[in-house]
Amino acid sequence: MRRNMIGYFLAFGLLIVFWHLGSLALNKSFLPTPLASFQAFVIAFSEKELLYHWRISALRIVISILLAFVTAMPLGLFMGRSPKADRILGPLVYLLYPLPKVVFLPIIVVLLGLGSAPKIFLIALVIFFQIIVVTRDAARSIPNDSILSMRSLNATPMSMYYHLILPYCLPKILTSLRVTLGTAVAILFFAETFASFDGLGYFILEGMETRNYPDMYAGIIALALLGMMLYWLVDYLEYCLCRWQKYENS
Repeated sequence: MRRNMIGYFLAFGLLIVFWHLGSLALNKSFLPTPLASFQAFVIAFSEKELLYHWRISALRIVISILLAFVTAMPLGLFMGRSPKADRILGPLVYLLYPLPKVVFLPIIVVLLGLGSAPKIFLIALVIFFQIIVVTRDAARSIPNDSILSMRSLNATPMSMYYHLILPYCLPKILTSLRVTLGTAVAILFFAETFASFDGLGYFILEGMETRNYPDMYAGIIALALLGMMLYWLVDYLEYCLCRWQKYENS
């Protein structure tokens, strides 16, 4: 843990150095120094304007993740263990999975209106397909010996899912969620710059349009912190829910 923290600090310090050198080399207003950007971040946060937009964005993406998780995980497990369900639903999933979901944003806005609903729906849609594909493949790959062992103990279908299928698939599901977080944050930013009046995407775009570049970078810093916090949260969930992996890898 200590070694990881040292690595984080070194990476952060290196990023700040490159940022500062780039700002000095370009000497343009659109790339302020890290000090000016962090000062703007502290001021905007202390005045609660940035905090207001940060809370809205955080709420949107957390609800999206939960919505995608509780719908995609059971369906993916069912498809992975039921060949008949996979034959019916699999082609539909593979047809829709490669499509860039962001292109549907104007249609979603027309159907759901302005506000948080279309943004939450779009982000959940992106995460949903990532989770369902990984979950289905993970459920398919469970060793047949493990299935037969559970059946020899007269395990019910619910016990099979609870004690074998879900624990086996959960690490891969959380890994897929961690991988898709970057895309989800990017979709959040894009959605909040389209017919929106709140959120970090709106805050960043407003700073760019008014040429208030320190505020723009303050919003970027806040969005990066949101992504990092979500990433660390998934890491913590994996640590709590998948502790057996620690012993398997030791």
